[in-house]
Amino acid sequence: MAGLIKREDIDEVRNRTDLREVVESYVTLKSAGIGSFKGLCPFHDERSPSFHIRPQLGTFHCFGCGESGDVIAFVQKMDHSTFSETVEMLASRIGYELRYEDGGSGPNKEEYGKRQRLLDAHKVAEEFFRFNLNSEEAATAREFLSGRGFDAAAATQFSVGYAPKGWDSLHKHLRSKGFIDDELKLTGMFSEGNRGIYDRFRGRLVWPIKDLSGATIGFGARKLYEDDQGPKYLNTPETSLYKKSQVLYGIDLAKKQISKNRQIVVVEGYTDVMACHLAGITTAVATCGTAFGTDHIKIARRLLQDDGTGGEVIFTFDGDAAGQKAALRAFSEDQRFIAQTYVCVEPTGADPCDLRQHRGDEAVRELIELKRPLFEFAIRAELKKFNLNTVEGRVQALRQTAPIVAEIRDSAIRPAYSRELAGWLGMANEDVNRAVGAAIKRAKLPKAAPQHQHPAPESPEVAAPAGPVFERPDFRDPVMRLERQALEVVIQQPQRLGNEQWQAFYEARFMAPAHSAIHDGIVSASAAGASAASWVEVIRDEVPEQLRPFVSELAVSVIPAPDEDTLARYCADIINGLIELQITHRKAELIGRLQRAEMDPTSEEYVQINRELMELETRRRVLRGT
Repeated sequence: MAGLIKREDIDEVRNRTDLREVVESYVTLKSAGIGSFKGLCPFHDERSPSFHIRPQLGTFHCFGCGESGDVIAFVQKMDHSTFSETVEMLASRIGYELRYEDGGSGPNKEEYGKRQRLLDAHKVAEEFFRFNLNSEEAATAREFLSGRGFDAAAATQFSVGYAPKGWDSLHKHLRSKGFIDDELKLTGMFSEGNRGIYDRFRGRLVWPIKDLSGATIGFGARKLYEDDQGPKYLNTPETSLYKKSQVLYGIDLAKKQISKNRQIVVVEGYTDVMACHLAGITTAVATCGTAFGTDHIKIARRLLQDDGTGGEVIFTFDGDAAGQKAALRAFSEDQRFIAQTYVCVEPTGADPCDLRQHRGDEAVRELIELKRPLFEFAIRAELKKFNLNTVEGRVQALRQTAPIVAEIRDSAIRPAYSRELAGWLGMANEDVNRAVGAAIKRAKLPKAAPQHQHPAPESPEVAAPAGPVFERPDFRDPVMRLERQALEVVIQQPQRLGNEQWQAFYEARFMAPAHSAIHDGIVSASAAGASAASWVEVIRDEVPEQLRPFVSELAVSVIPAPDEDTLARYCADIINGLIELQITHRKAELIGRLQRAEMDPTSEEYVQINRELMELETRRRVLRGT
């Protein structure tokens, strides 16, 4: 059995791994000051970015939900992997060979992390399918692609492959690569019968479905032959890797352009994604056998940096009844976005793949350019349900559409759509405005509690945490604010302190218990000789557990300095301010001693206290430059 990973190797992996590069596999980041970046938190749903990282210190912290830690903790939380699995994955990422205690050599095939084994199996399967696309048997698959305007280069770009007709072609191949049936059953690539497992995908065109990092986690397969009794499209079932409500096909290819262009285009199928990308719409993605839902929205918002400063979400749907229904489902989720949402419905019912095939790339681009606001589409779709040639029909239509207009977030656009609705209905603007205003008021009223509701059981008492309880210092207090700023400087910029400043920091007395405990942790980390790369991590280890998130918060808090010169002055001013604060504390103590004791002015103690007071005042004036 493999031993534990050596501590020094864990530190080396942590120090060598670029936190920013890893985080940007999941979150769009933008600058938040010198050496600091921020984005929408991947651990909770939010509208304003409160997730901060400092790559130089290797730490992250969310001011919204409190999640914090280093790159290992981030990957663990995102991938739900164990500590060892995460370190092994990161080591593989940077090409670092790990060593293990007691002469261990790391996990073997049976002991290796389940997630990584599943990922490895998918990678081998993807290569197998791609290889088989060039086989003689795959002629029908290649004809299908070429018939829709996709050449060999396009197939390569999107890693399209072919699953042979045999019942065990993939099974035999993966077994030859060292995988065992107990592992393969967990991949979703196989079905199980009386005689064991057999290939799920047979005689089909296959698309690999990848996560944000580009790792293959599942497959989508299209029927090619008439004797195939299965559905037209067959996807991987739910597995520990593949959750269809959280998967977007093409996200690995589109994520950079989504972040750059602040746009995401949601289409309906694999070939539509291919057609859009080849036509220059490189922000296109598709859901995999499910509607675009809440978890998809979270992914999209993080990539869009959906914080109210721009961005657009564009849905494309077929023009048939199913497409109309899908568009209205998307509208029901519209309020979860801050970005503007649009819809593109091709009048003839053609999807992007059909458009490109019959009318070329330009037609696909025109479809996206002719987008309509999603709420306009929803209003018009609702109006179609009523006979607007009658008074009753118009009144009923107004009752149904006024709440839609009321939901428009932009207060500058809402009146314009009230006027548009009045025109579509043939009614007076005043009548429509009253109906929309009433809908807005109704939306703001608190919802009535359900009748016959049983009273909630009394909440059990929360057990008091072990150890001391630290209250959060009040940042409005000038002393608390200066203490916090000093801790931020020492944690984030320790290299800027000279020997004299370090000595003053060591001797400093912090008034807030939480600040004092972190100060002690910093002193211990410095005494232990913590390296720059492990500085924050060692401090976290040295403080009480409940203060570790606070250390992470201090490590990523934005220092108000736009350039290096300003940063240097700020750090010096804060540390000097801390020193002056200590001088003030000491002077107050000495003056108190003089006031409390009836001393002979000629006594040695009296003279000594006054001498120290004079020295402290001289030192204070030097700090102030007066």
